[in-house]
Amino acid sequence: MDILQELAQSEYAVATTLNAEDHLKTFVFSGVSKEKAEIITQILSSKELLGARLERERALRVDDLSSHSDLVEFLPPDFSLKSLLMAPIINEGKIIGRIYLCNKRNHRGFTLDDEVLSMSFANAFAQTLIRFRKIMVSQRAQEALFLDHQRAQVTLESIGDAVITIDSQGRIDYLNPLAEELIGTTQSQAQGKSLEKVACLLDEESRSHVIRDIAAWLAQEPVESHSCTALLQDARNQELIVQTSIAPLRDSQDRIFGAVLVLRDISPLRALASQLSYQATHDALTGLINRREFEVRLRQALDDVRQNDTHHVLCYLDLDQFKVVNDTCGHLAGDKLLRQLATLLQERIREADCLGRLGGDEFGVLLLGCHLDQARGIAESLRILIRDFRFNWKGKAFQLGVSIGLVSLARGSGGLEEVLSAADTACYVAKDQGRDRIHTYRLDDCIVERHHGEIQWVARIQQAFEESRFLIYYQPIHALNEEEHICHGEVLLRMKGEDEGLIPPMAFIPAAERYRLMSALDRWVISNTFIALEKHSIGHGLIGINLSGQSVCDELFLKFVIEQLQRSPINPRMICFEITETAAVANFDSAIRFIRELKEIGCRFALDDFGSGLSSFNYLKNLPVDYLKIDGSFVKDMVDDPVDYAMVEAIHKVGKVMGLKTIAEFVENEAVLEKLRGIGVDYVQGLVIGVPRPFHNRPLIKNKEKK
Repeated sequence: MDILQELAQSEYAVATTLNAEDHLKTFVFSGVSKEKAEIITQILSSKELLGARLERERALRVDDLSSHSDLVEFLPPDFSLKSLLMAPIINEGKIIGRIYLCNKRNHRGFTLDDEVLSMSFANAFAQTLIRFRKIMVSQRAQEALFLDHQRAQVTLESIGDAVITIDSQGRIDYLNPLAEELIGTTQSQAQGKSLEKVACLLDEESRSHVIRDIAAWLAQEPVESHSCTALLQDARNQELIVQTSIAPLRDSQDRIFGAVLVLRDISPLRALASQLSYQATHDALTGLINRREFEVRLRQALDDVRQNDTHHVLCYLDLDQFKVVNDTCGHLAGDKLLRQLATLLQERIREADCLGRLGGDEFGVLLLGCHLDQARGIAESLRILIRDFRFNWKGKAFQLGVSIGLVSLARGSGGLEEVLSAADTACYVAKDQGRDRIHTYRLDDCIVERHHGEIQWVARIQQAFEESRFLIYYQPIHALNEEEHICHGEVLLRMKGEDEGLIPPMAFIPAAERYRLMSALDRWVISNTFIALEKHSIGHGLIGINLSGQSVCDELFLKFVIEQLQRSPINPRMICFEITETAAVANFDSAIRFIRELKEIGCRFALDDFGSGLSSFNYLKNLPVDYLKIDGSFVKDMVDDPVDYAMVEAIHKVGKVMGLKTIAEFVENEAVLEKLRGIGVDYVQGLVIGVPRPFHNRPLIKNKEKK
């Protein structure tokens, strides 16, 4: 077999074929990259080799290479001679060189740098080899540079920031696609122009140029990178908020030849941050500032008063009859009403003033730079505005009112909580005095002080619940008819103070009534009374339990009482609920329904403090009660006051006509007792009969049973 054919069919890395004249003409390469094949082809095709041929007969096998010591200097140190096949290259009968072919199976790779393909030529052929080796190195360097350029180009076009390169004269050299989109121009349009003519970067506050002259900036020593947030005025004269970063470009000699500017559009993030900030400081329904932001501005006003001795006034508004709209038309109507009022109030106050929504139907106005007299005029205009406003909903028109509390902010006004509490108190006083009016807070205002005291009692009542400091006392009621031996009595609520002292009911009951805590107290009394009756039997008489007007009007409370009676083994006929005449008259329909349902079960009812109202006798015939408790204010002075005596006698007679038993309260001495016996009153209650005494010395149930 021809050695060239053998080479072509072998696994050698290079094989070559000859034409018919045995001259080198065509080349076949196996397992070699295109790049290397082209280089070898150029070498083997050079003019020094034209007409040369590969001497078949003198081709040496691997074993014959040992005599060719000149090979060693061209081969890597770890290269084995056994991996080579050498053949001389003959030209006109002379050996002008030798080609060494690498066995791919024994050695990975095929690079001239590693001398895997080594050639040793004489004379001019050696120069040709050197020239082509230089060509190859230059091509590789160019290829590496091209690859680096391509890599940088793809990277710049793929990143999510706008990139602009600028030369040392401040002229634009390059824009990546995102920069073209951000600025609104193309690279061809912008190239060679100064940055200021294409995109202007301004400071957000001063609107001065971030970098007016880039060329001058690059000429500074030292040149430092610069980052900031700026306004970008683009080619379309639009403004965007961008995060800006500019840094100098340096060559291998550390010389500055330009700059790179990176822009990131943060307008959407800024808009989102602005939206979140707005939502955090404004009321979603009305668009006014919310309570949190209002308190921030109020705190700033208080600081201003202390530091600069200025004058501000806090105005606290609470709508009257707003609940009627909500209950009648629903919350959608109530929301619309609040939005309309917010718009009206915003239009009426001064531009410098601050209006906020503080709660459901509560608003606050901070009147800045305003004296108290001027503030009263503004508050009055707001009151009239709301009074004259008519809210229309599906053919219904509603008229509202507003109660307003004013507090002047001064150096001695105290902190934020004190000022808000004072404003709320003044507003409450205005509402308590008849609504639709203005009340100005003063430190020496006795009404305000009383309200403050009630607020403190609210906290003490709640704490007493948590610490189980309520007690049940029992006061006997005796029959004046000697034939009746049934034992009667009334349970009374007492509260133990923090110092373990006993607190009378009239100290905390008014606050509980004002702040609607009476239903909770009544539930506690009923639950504990039933437990006490099971543990401490007092016979088969009646046990009077007082109920507030709030409880009588509460449907859930009625359900609670029925459930308690069903659970307890106590006979319902032993229970006599006492309702004051005032509460019964004020909640007449609810009182009648409440009384009738419990009477069907077996409970009895007493009308307490009878005679204190102006229309007592008119309502009495419609109330299905069993007992009349004569108001103690008539009883205690009836011995010396003939009018009081006549009132007691008249009440007793009316009761008898209606078939009711009468009970006289506040019987404190024997003289009064004898007068009552003479009139024929059925029962008496007071100190002369017996003082209130506890059923036991500790609470009967824990607070968890409080509803």
